[in-house]
This record gives sequence, C-alpha cells and structure tokens, in this order.
Amino acid sequence: MSREDLESYLQNEEVKFRILTFKKHTMTVEDAERQLGVSRERIVKSLLFIDENGTPILGIVTGDRRISDKKLRKACGARKLKLARPSVVKEITGYEVGALPPIIHGKPIRTFIDPKVMSFDKVYGGGGAVNALLEISPEEIKRLSKAEVADISKE
Repeated sequence: MSREDLESYLQNEEVKFRILTFKKHTMTVEDAERQLGVSRERIVKSLLFIDENGTPILGIVTGDRRISDKKLRKACGARKLKLARPSVVKEITGYEVGALPPIIHGKPIRTFIDPKVMSFDKVYGGGGAVNALLEISPEEIKRLSKAEVADISKE
C-alpha cells in the first residue's frame, strides 16, 4: 500500500480529502503538529493492536491522548491486547508505522474511534508515507472503516 493507493481509493469513493506532503517526516504527533501548525487535538493517531486470538484491532484517538488498554479491551471484548510490532503493522495494513492512515488497509480491521475525534470537522492522520498527512472528516473515517465509536482514550 502507498500514498498513491490511498489517494486513488479516496478519489474512487468520492471523498473530500487532501494529502499534504512535506519535506520532513511527520511520523509523530509532534512532527505533524510542527509541520501543520495546528493543535495536536486535530491530529489523529491510528494504533494497531493484536488480541489474544491474533485478531487485529485499530484504535484511533486524538494526538493529545493515548489509548487506554483497559477501555479498548472492553470495547472489543478482548482479554489481552498488545501493540503490534512495526513488521506486523506493515504485514497487516500494508503501511509503515508513522505512515498508517486511519482507513484502507491491506486486510479488514475492526476499528474503534474515540468520540473526541468525532467532535472535529476535519482531522489529520497518516497519509500513506512518512512525510504525508491525510486531511479528512472523522465522519468519513467512521464510514469508510466501519468504525465503532467508543471511549478508548486516556489523558
């Protein structure tokens, strides 16, 4: 999967979006915040977890928060969750860590999106490359990923 795959998919789905490309990488919230000049609340983190059965679970939260393991386990019904290693993220999603968009992955992934993300008209997330960010509506993220809205964050 690539930035071009992401862009092509979104165009085919007739989604209003922009992919912003930078000279420097935007792999962390801090880097993205610096490049964009927006509050970290508007930057979303998409983190891949694996449950005790090997099932991938994607959690999406605002950049000023972290994912609560306990809340995400409760939301998805898992007994255990572990953050996926970078090689597993690449294998399952097709994207590198730091470039992972909140939508269109190599395989279907059960996705949970924190309600705070849904409070914005547009957010910025991984854009398919380590120097790209996707500007998109949280409603489109929810629709395209069939995400379930659940309180999964902690300060």
